Amino acid sequence: MHKSFLIIFGAISFLFSCKNKAEKIHPVEEKITESVYASGIVKSKNQYQVFATVPGIIKEIYVTEGDNVMKGTEIMRLSNTTAQLNTESAGIAAEYSSIALNRDKLNELKIAIDLAAEKMANDASLVEKQKRLWDQGIGTSNDLTQRELALKNSTTAFTTAKLRYKEMEKQLQFQEKQSQKNLQISKQVAGDFTIRSEVDGKVYSILKEKGEMANVQTPVALIGDATGFYLELQVDEYDIGRILPGQKVLLNMDSYKGQVFEGIVDKINPVMNPQSKSFTVEAHFTAPPQALYPNLTTEANIIIK
Repeated sequence: MHKSFLIIFGAISFLFSCKNKAEKIHPVEEKITESVYASGIVKSKNQYQVFATVPGIIKEIYVTEGDNVMKGTEIMRLSNTTAQLNTESAGIAAEYSSIALNRDKLNELKIAIDLAAEKMANDASLVEKQKRLWDQGIGTSNDLTQRELALKNSTTAFTTAKLRYKEMEKQLQFQEKQSQKNLQISKQVAGDFTIRSEVDGKVYSILKEKGEMANVQTPVALIGDATGFYLELQVDEYDIGRILPGQKVLLNMDSYKGQVFEGIVDKINPVMNPQSKSFTVEAHFTAPPQALYPNLTTEANIIIK
């Protein structure tokens, strides 16, 4: 009897202990956000790499990193002896070819014209005299023919002298213009050895030092607009069809750990990068951090829905 009671009591205790250990589930209704991952960098507006247009040795650097520059500000100057000599040679040629310096040649032809004109006038006078003598029965027809032939020759010489003058004048004008154009080209080439800023902005980086060689393939500086920045994000080709302008972007940066910033998609560049199989998406900050610098890295989630 006592044993049966113990068994019943134990069974009841077991049931109650199981009932107390039962887990309870409380479902909660929450929003689910779908997004696309993107990585990228921060870029300043009008950011560009500065390249030399001609090769040369860096002779002078006129700015330092952090300087604000205006469009046209001299960044650095290159040195090239060959270009300098070409400019000097073009200058000498232009001076030598000037009409003012070659005025003597024109004066010589002008004197030849005057002499030809005098001879032509004298021959014409002799022809008239010979005609009057012939009318009076003095002289021979051969004398008159000789006088007329001499007048014809002097007239031809006068015409030829004037043509030579005009031809020389045209030639000198052409040589002067050509030499001035060559000088202008040489000065333009020499001007290419001065590298200038193409935008108003800030010098973020000087990539070469004085005395180094600059070429047209390697940038020498990085310049951008310090008043505005944007995001350049890389989106995989499998997700690009879901990205639209106006979508919200949530992002974080290593330079601001633990903080989340917001942005808005502005533009989708339509060409895929064949190496990375990704598309470039541009976005702007809705509330940017207090301090930003070009090429800061970021990871972002573009909200789809």
